[in-house]
Amino acid sequence: MCGIAGYFGDVQPETKGRALLGAMIGAIRHRGPDGFGVLAEDGVGLAHARLSIIDLAAGAQPMASADGRLEITFNGEIFNYVELRAELVASGHRFLTHSDTEVILELYAAMGPACVERLNGDFAFAIWDRSRRTLFAARDRMGVRPFFHTTRNGVLWFASEVKALLAVPGVSAELDPIALDQIFTFWFPLAPRTAFRDISELPPGHTLIATPSGVSIRRYWALDYPDAADADGLDQRPETVIAGDVRALLEDAARIRLRADVQVGSYLSGGLDSSLVTAMARNEVSERLRTFSVGFESPEYDEAGQQIEMVRALGTEHSSIVCTAADIGRAMPDVIRATERPILRTSPAPLFRLSGLVRDSGFKVVLTGEGADEVFAGYDIFKEAKVRRFAARNPSSAWRPLLLQRLYPYLPRLQNQPQAFLQSFFGRGAEDAGDPLFSHLPRFRTTAGAKLFYSAEMRQNLAGYSAMDELRSLLPERFAKWHPLSQAQYLEAGHLLPGYILSSQGDRVAMAHAVEGRFPFLDHRVVEFASRIPPRLKLRSLREKHILREAAAPLLPKTIANRVKQPYRAPEVAPFVGAAAPPYVADRLAPGAIGASGLFDSVAVGRLTAKVARQGEVGFKDNMAFLGVLTTQLWLDAFAPSAASAQPPAVAAA
Repeated sequence: MCGIAGYFGDVQPETKGRALLGAMIGAIRHRGPDGFGVLAEDGVGLAHARLSIIDLAAGAQPMASADGRLEITFNGEIFNYVELRAELVASGHRFLTHSDTEVILELYAAMGPACVERLNGDFAFAIWDRSRRTLFAARDRMGVRPFFHTTRNGVLWFASEVKALLAVPGVSAELDPIALDQIFTFWFPLAPRTAFRDISELPPGHTLIATPSGVSIRRYWALDYPDAADADGLDQRPETVIAGDVRALLEDAARIRLRADVQVGSYLSGGLDSSLVTAMARNEVSERLRTFSVGFESPEYDEAGQQIEMVRALGTEHSSIVCTAADIGRAMPDVIRATERPILRTSPAPLFRLSGLVRDSGFKVVLTGEGADEVFAGYDIFKEAKVRRFAARNPSSAWRPLLLQRLYPYLPRLQNQPQAFLQSFFGRGAEDAGDPLFSHLPRFRTTAGAKLFYSAEMRQNLAGYSAMDELRSLLPERFAKWHPLSQAQYLEAGHLLPGYILSSQGDRVAMAHAVEGRFPFLDHRVVEFASRIPPRLKLRSLREKHILREAAAPLLPKTIANRVKQPYRAPEVAPFVGAAAPPYVADRLAPGAIGASGLFDSVAVGRLTAKVARQGEVGFKDNMAFLGVLTTQLWLDAFAPSAASAQPPAVAAA
């Protein structure tokens, strides 16, 4: 895991290019503090900050191919590099190192851009092909590793984080109002858009080719599901056989993700997913496995009991931290600088602190259970959509909406809500049943409550724009033919996972402490296999991840294998109110600061701030609105402080 940066185009003189590369990679040195390298020559520059994990002695970058024709800067890991290297050696390729980086170079030499189809890994890389005067870049299928780019004066600039691009003269941090509107709808901007105007991200599963005649981007992989009416497209084998194959695939995915020349640890939350990953890893390593977890003061969020149960069952050496509300409040400015976007949840902050614990413990790599809920249908939103469809078939039923209370036993405030509230909040009306976003409408509408606090200028600039309409326009052509569960899974795995979870809760907060997360559930073989599992085996009645639970049963205690999903959450508003509130909260939410940024209505924000101060934790909508406004102000402080005196820019065409 590393940080990469570079350019393609005319940057003269060469010494200027080297200086800029040094500034860019210096801005993201936290991603790779173990070594730095720069290559600058006519028309191209590559830079690298290394986190040494594989071939510690000979894996420095930028790295040249054995014949000197190619150079690469690479962020990530190729987990099947051992098998690929053996194939390449057998076909006559010569290697100078034992690194996975060199495997990419030789595979590209053999296959060209099609090499990405053979890679099993989490990656973002750029290859300079001297003979063709071409820059080839790629990002992994699920979007685990980031790749940002922009063009200035005919030069393409790219990097692992936007901070590196901001080191380039002429590249400035300006908030994109459409991106903010998307964040205030989905929790993330729709790729390739980022929070920064005129700075894009390469979408997951895409490649980029830059030549003297221009830049082209193409998709090489897409998340897909069989048509609901296509029985032949689904795996019709017995459930026990499918469960066995799921277990075997996951065991292999975990095995190859333990490949490293440093010790690998594991996150252990106490839930099914991380417990299964940890159990599989424990069975593969000879030494005692090291595990890490985060807990909370409030029982509403804490899972320490389940974590300890798994530690005892597996015999791991365990370390944990308790994250207080004050810890979250103190960390939030650093979290926003890491995420590089406003956020509407505090969940990244405890993970930011947890990765600090991992690094302080001498570890660089951890396995995590991320991705299981998206791939095997574990989130409550999937069950919620199923109940809402059931209720919509009989709109006059008084008891069907009450089933929604059963889905959220960990939300005590929801249990006390009257029936009318449940009907309104979850939008159970039959009129929504045909909307392709049906499964997520309650979430999107709740999140969009933050838009009530826009300033008049922002409202005017966004007039006529609909974030949900844009998302609808981006859905695959075959989306309408998929099973409703597959549609909901696509929205989670194809958008929320790379857009928020793997970025704001994943790569960005972990790599802020030079910690690499590895995700067995996101092995593309697992993802593709799971897409063909019949929906009834993923969500059986209201039992989430049914087939995964069956696959995990031989490896876990029954209490863990059968435990109802408790989503990872953290205190939302408590860290920012009361005597312990950090001073920056009052400063950034003061009427003068709100008015100066021009993004929000200072009077409306003042009323919300007073409400939060009186009540503490409030409803979902107000919680997210409060955090959205606060973290947007923190984003401006971190990246565009001059915007505090500017009005919001006009919106460009979507």
